[in-house]
Amino acid sequence: MLLAGDIGGTKTILAIYSPEGGPRTPLAEATFPSANYPNLEAVVREFLGHGRRPVERAIFGVAGPVRLGRATTTNLPWVMDEAQLQAALGIPDVSLLNDLGAIAHAVPFLKPVDLHTLNAGQPEPGGAIAVIAPGTGLGEAYLTWDGARYQPHASEGGHTDFAPTDLLQVELLRYLLGRFDHVSYERVCSGRGIPNLYAFLRDSGYADEPAWLAEALVATDDATPVIVNAAQDADRPCRLCAATLEMFVSILGTEAGNLALKLLATGGVYLGGGIPPRILPALEDPRFRTAFISKGRLSEVLDQVPVHVILNPKVALLGAACHGLAWLS
Repeated sequence: MLLAGDIGGTKTILAIYSPEGGPRTPLAEATFPSANYPNLEAVVREFLGHGRRPVERAIFGVAGPVRLGRATTTNLPWVMDEAQLQAALGIPDVSLLNDLGAIAHAVPFLKPVDLHTLNAGQPEPGGAIAVIAPGTGLGEAYLTWDGARYQPHASEGGHTDFAPTDLLQVELLRYLLGRFDHVSYERVCSGRGIPNLYAFLRDSGYADEPAWLAEALVATDDATPVIVNAAQDADRPCRLCAATLEMFVSILGTEAGNLALKLLATGGVYLGGGIPPRILPALEDPRFRTAFISKGRLSEVLDQVPVHVILNPKVALLGAACHGLAWLS
């Protein structure tokens, strides 16, 4: 049996698999609010309970860097260690994966139903593949072809320096440099980043903040869904929120194009994370594509790169399961 998990700052999803059932049909699955638990061990013990099946291996996708078998989640105060988890849980083999690495493991196994294509392009067989995922944070990963199969690689590219591409974004950078000592792409292209874009546009006088929206933002702990929903509400248009989403889409397109260029991702770019599936109409707008391909002399290269949105909300869990079951078999 395999225990697989997707460990995020907001929620933790755990599932048990058998080699016979495959990665899309778990024997049991449950979701837990991460902040309600002191550590991963507590979540796993609750999930497995007393009548647990014997688990030979556990593999967890973690929202943060994994180094030498240890990981600290970026947006959750958990420290995880493979050897410690092995001993505490009595599982013979425990592995930690970066969560984007887990998504990358899933990419070769995705089906048409899992994807929404923004640009069909002309994929090259064996070409590198890029994954960029704006969720709570901004994750990036990639896959390379070794002659027989794709090999996934994690990265922390979402924490690289934000580079503005127009005068408004230059002013955004100035604004954020007054608030943060480091302005990364994650600061402006993630669930945590969207409120930063909104605050800049509001404070710079780009558009007025409606009273009803100000009240809604005060009443919530997470401003991002409020802003995104208001940006897409045709019945009660909000110019400030619409401008925020437009800026987000442009920045995402730019950084997705940057990643594609750095990797020469002729096999395609996959947009993961929780945000892209919720803003498909905005991503279909020419603004995303323009930002993606606007790379001067190499624009024609990017015009041929396929771009897909991953619709499967449990793709990181699927990737962890794919990786773990391949090991068990």
